[in-house]
Amino acid sequence: MTGDPPPRPAECFDEVFDAYFAEIHRYAARRLGQDAAADVAAQTFLEAFRQRRRYDPERASVRTWLYGIATKVVGRHQRAETRALRARARLGPGRDAEEHTERIDARVSAEGLRGKLAGAIAALPRGQRDVLLLVALADLSHDEIAAALGISYGTVGSRLNRARTTLRRALGGTNPILTLEEQHG
Repeated sequence: MTGDPPPRPAECFDEVFDAYFAEIHRYAARRLGQDAAADVAAQTFLEAFRQRRRYDPERASVRTWLYGIATKVVGRHQRAETRALRARARLGPGRDAEEHTERIDARVSAEGLRGKLAGAIAALPRGQRDVLLLVALADLSHDEIAAALGISYGTVGSRLNRARTTLRRALGGTNPILTLEEQHG
């Protein structure tokens, strides 16, 4: 994209769709899996189209506004998301980690933590999970998350802090990023 501001959804929704559909689809896929991503992305843009005249550019960018809608649509799919995360937690390490012992240390470490991490994310309260995943999957700033979810900046920070603390505790007090950095210099 250029440095130009994104198009206003009330004026040219087709440009908004073209500019952001793939990004919203990726976010939905990372939250719920590929099977649900197309439905969530389509529902997000359907709701955005229906609400396009109510969009306020003073409150949030188009991208942030769409992430807010997408997060609400994902929330409606929360039971399926939670079931999927709990199923991943029960699976534990993937077969690749067991069958191919020569894989790099980072891969094995990541596979070993995946099940615990998925279970811990599934156990988070919805508000904490939404904030955490908007940071991790959409790379939104605290301001953007606050605007997308309609909460205060301080609430974003406290939810993110609580989520990180809970995840650290669920992973045995380790930070997998620091562990990998220590192993690989």
